[in-house]
Amino acid sequence: MTSEATIDPPTQEPAQAVSPATERPAPARPIGVAMLVTLAILAAVAPFGTDLYLSAFPAMTSDLATTATGVQLSLTAFLVGAGLGQVVFGPWSDRSGRMPPLLIGLVLFLGASIAAVLAVDVQMLVIARLLQGLGGAAGMVIGRAMILDRERGPAAARALNVMMMIGGVAPVIAPLSGSLLAEPLGWRGLLGIVAALGLVALVATLLCVRETLPVEARAGRRHAADGSASDGPAAGDPAAVDSASADASAPRSAWSAMLTRGYLGHVAAFGFGMAIMMAYISASPFVYQDMIGLGTVQYGLAFAVNAVGLMASSALSARLASRVSVRTLTGTGLAISSCAVLVILAFTLVGAPPAWLMVPLFAAIAPLGLVFGNATALALSSVPQRATGSASALLGMLQFVLAGIVAGLVGLAGEDTTLPLALTMLVSAVIALGGFALAGGRR
Repeated sequence: MTSEATIDPPTQEPAQAVSPATERPAPARPIGVAMLVTLAILAAVAPFGTDLYLSAFPAMTSDLATTATGVQLSLTAFLVGAGLGQVVFGPWSDRSGRMPPLLIGLVLFLGASIAAVLAVDVQMLVIARLLQGLGGAAGMVIGRAMILDRERGPAAARALNVMMMIGGVAPVIAPLSGSLLAEPLGWRGLLGIVAALGLVALVATLLCVRETLPVEARAGRRHAADGSASDGPAAGDPAAVDSASADASAPRSAWSAMLTRGYLGHVAAFGFGMAIMMAYISASPFVYQDMIGLGTVQYGLAFAVNAVGLMASSALSARLASRVSVRTLTGTGLAISSCAVLVILAFTLVGAPPAWLMVPLFAAIAPLGLVFGNATALALSSVPQRATGSASALLGMLQFVLAGIVAGLVGLAGEDTTLPLALTMLVSAVIALGGFALAGGRR
């Protein structure tokens, strides 16, 4: 790791080297504040969609004449839709440009949000939530790609950190707001707030966001030497035929460009760093309430403290990105978090009082703010521009897949021990560090 303010170049095997024709061009202009805030709003749509209405589950069970499992299925459907949406909208945006699929996704999210508010039975609610998650994924996956279209190096890391810091407000305020508003507004009112957020996101996107992917940089497009579009090779022109053949394989080579240590290693660092946090989130209710004995309000405050720590480290990372190597920041965050995970495991094995876990849990979660934005920038900077949307999609899909896996693992031994939590966090930390080390090797 170095102290220069640069993103280290990705390691590329000779067979996978990116040709000059596919190198990422210099950005036309940096991302403005209004556009960055809008992209942060897009990133916050999913947390609000999942967390805001959780406290209204009992009322929904009664109103829709269903079971708790049926209502829970509406949350699962949203998460499945959000995961699938990553791989739909990411590659689509590489071929058509960022704005068309982004706007279509936001319109789908808004329409599905309205349908969820008007749902007359749980089946309609589940379908609406599935489509809602599918549409909401567009903002998450395309927002990351748009930043990499406009920014590079430390500037990209700084923008991603700022976006995640702003978007990180959602997981803090959504559950608390939902619990306060569930009684006066009801579950339909809470889902109405989600729909209103979708409308705000759509309007803000129309006003503040512009296309970031040039036509000549899109996957599967062929252009003449002067940059103008061409529908096909000129008759009898061997060079044009060779160019068309190369262009026809562009989507395939774009996917191949992701099979490098620079991309895969940093994706592992991001995905399994996120798994550390998702394991904590999934286990936090029984750790804080059942084992430590905190009340509902105290649990909310403890959860908020850790979330604020995560946001603070993201803000610190954004400030340091121009002075400290992005890899240094990422490695530091992973190292601190991993040490804290070892302390959690040690406390668990020696039978320490559960309250002792609060400090190492904070130390395991807060430093991840140094990891998420920076690892994302490192991963997406490792691929050509025409593959940024696809690369962002795989990164986001891994996040949702791992979230589902660790949520099931942390509760395997019941609610009286933190051993599954500690082991899940430890394995995730080891894989994240291994991916980070793999990505760091150079020729």
